[in-house]
Amino acid sequence: MEEKRAVQKNITKIRDGELEELCDLITVEAPVTIYLNGNELVTLLCTPEKLDQLALGFLRSEGMLSKIDDVESIRVREEEGLVEVDLKKETGLAEKLYGKRTLTSGCGKGTVFFNALYSIRSSPLTGELKIEAAKVGELMDALQQRAELFKTTGGVHSAALADQGKILFFCEDIGRHNAIDKIIGQCLQAGIPTNDKIMVSSGRLSSEILLKAAKLKIQLLISRAAPTSLSIELAESLNITLAGFVRGKRINLYTHQWRIVNN
Repeated sequence: MEEKRAVQKNITKIRDGELEELCDLITVEAPVTIYLNGNELVTLLCTPEKLDQLALGFLRSEGMLSKIDDVESIRVREEEGLVEVDLKKETGLAEKLYGKRTLTSGCGKGTVFFNALYSIRSSPLTGELKIEAAKVGELMDALQQRAELFKTTGGVHSAALADQGKILFFCEDIGRHNAIDKIIGQCLQAGIPTNDKIMVSSGRLSSEILLKAAKLKIQLLISRAAPTSLSIELAESLNITLAGFVRGKRINLYTHQWRIVNN
């Protein structure tokens, strides 16, 4: 296991009333500060890997860039916990938001700037993606099979981007928001369209996660966990299918059930 993902710590375990001293692997949590055009923008607490993708995905999620061609340069200074991103053009949005961070409800202390009420008024997605219910379960199984850091430490969330047959990108992070942003960053770097893809997550489907997917025109979100009331409201208005508690052959469908074909 790479040191930047997990570290060994001595712990005491109590089992059946007996004390046992042993060495355990613990998930690494570290602050990473994103600088945009030379200005400090935000500090994220994350699993310190794929930091370029995390920064790109975060900026894309917050509307500060739309494609990889918007980026002049990106520099990761791992030892200092910094990512420096320079855009080809100054963004008025970024300038307005310096220092105006909002702490979200997400683990990993995800930070967002967007206005949820504005997003509610966004245009609904128009795609007609459909997938068999059995395939939904298979994608969730594939996500869990890849979750090596979670199997080792139990301390991270997983996220993936998939098509109707397989997982395309996968990552793990202490924060479910960070995991999604790292996936978004990979999509940007690869230059692949996302409007016909599926987002898979191990974590709670909160409004922030829903809006990140909506900005990528993703029509279907599936998770092992539950949605929130606001995420359901947003998904209903934005024409996005939410599938929660995906475990084995079980699926809870909360919005736009027509996308899941139950043969």
